[in-house]
Amino acid sequence: MQTSPKGIAFLDSREGVVLKAYRDPVGVWTIGSGLTAASGVIKPKAGMTISRDQARDLLASALRRNYEPAVEKAMPAARQNEFDGAVSFHFNTGAIGRASWVKAWKNGAKAAVIRAGLGQWKKGGGKVLPGLVRRRDEEADIILIDRWPSDLNAPDMTAASRRYAILVVSLSVEEIAAIREGLRTVGFDPGNEAAGILRAPVEAFQKTYGLTVDGKIGRATLSTLQRELDARSAAKKGTGGVVVGGGGAAGTEAIAPDPTGAPDISGLPADAVFWTGTGIAVLAALYLAWRAWHYRDMIAARIQTRTPRLAAWLRSF
Repeated sequence: MQTSPKGIAFLDSREGVVLKAYRDPVGVWTIGSGLTAASGVIKPKAGMTISRDQARDLLASALRRNYEPAVEKAMPAARQNEFDGAVSFHFNTGAIGRASWVKAWKNGAKAAVIRAGLGQWKKGGGKVLPGLVRRRDEEADIILIDRWPSDLNAPDMTAASRRYAILVVSLSVEEIAAIREGLRTVGFDPGNEAAGILRAPVEAFQKTYGLTVDGKIGRATLSTLQRELDARSAAKKGTGGVVVGGGGAAGTEAIAPDPTGAPDISGLPADAVFWTGTGIAVLAALYLAWRAWHYRDMIAARIQTRTPRLAAWLRSF
């Protein structure tokens, strides 16, 4: 059994389709509907672009290879809408083989029991995510009553026809607020209206970070924004480590006990203090170098104007 066109459209809308390769929040090259090299159907790399038809074909290939067989095995004799909803769940969680709601479905449990079981899969990073709550509700509607979100039939509007950025993926008010705050943190004013995000700063952000400039907030823009915020957070932590290491390396005659719990080295011989401090400084330097390489695409954005060639080189990996 294969996912229907409507099922693929639902996946596209909830995953977000990106036609130019980008790095996900942890730095893995990604393209299309969240496809990485692990999908087995494409190996995204810097500068790669695909058409919308190619993105649809790649998703279908990934489903046939990695997801549909597992759903068909877990839910034999499923109707098309049940199969489509289950594929969406498995694509998002990879848990079709162990989810309790599947067993309840097999046993002919009441709809409320199946819906409650689906609703348990709503956490990411140990906390409840509004986007997952909403997606589980939508999948339950598709599986149980063959009801699909109305936005799947909404007309496609170009960014040029709107003042505000287009939300390619479904987002809650809280998530939009977090995106607004993130953009403001990295220097792009999203405007003063809480319900929307101005298109101009989104396009400026996309241009700065080497993304497709279309005023649409989808996977690539959100992942890049998260990487920039993570890079800034890591830089702050890294700076703190260097300060601590530098203090130890100074080897002053009277070092006060560190209230944070760091070891007291005031009684060590001078050469031991030197080598201890030097070791900490070297480790700190190596850590910062690793962090710089891990976030090289973020560094490229900062130096794009002054040294475009170096920026392009950093983005090429």
